[in-house]
Amino acid sequence: MTSRKTLIIAVLLAVFGQSVVACAGDKPAAPAASATTQPAEPVVRTKSKAGAKVFLIEPKDGATVSNPITVKFGAEGVDLGKAADGVKENSGHHHLLVDVDTLPPLDQPLPSNEHVLHYGQAQTETSIELTPGKHTLQLLLADGKHVPLDPPVVSPKITITVK
Repeated sequence: MTSRKTLIIAVLLAVFGQSVVACAGDKPAAPAASATTQPAEPVVRTKSKAGAKVFLIEPKDGATVSNPITVKFGAEGVDLGKAADGVKENSGHHHLLVDVDTLPPLDQPLPSNEHVLHYGQAQTETSIELTPGKHTLQLLLADGKHVPLDPPVVSPKITITVK
């Protein structure tokens, strides 16, 4: 009976993909590939204009600072807009990259975590707390869907020391 149940589940998986729920007591089946599975929609990146740039006004590269740290963002040749305003060419909002060695994938929405801070209200200044020691800061502009512009508008990386 078990082999018959397994055969039925295999046939259902083949026909309907993974939308079939196994019965209680069945061993989980490995995900079945389906010929009808569509690839994920490609992410369309918003265009930026030549000469668009973002930069850190404060703190300066090499600065020694104390908590709380005031970080001021600068932008030229690009419009700042709230994430809720949607996607507009050559427009976006700041993302502060903290201690990020390599830029995140530029063709995907940016994650939101302790290393990628979002400023979706078009803020140009923030106050952050960092542990004592050396840290890197970098800005990356992204559109209303948090996808970096194309070409990317990214600042030079700076290093600061928190006492």
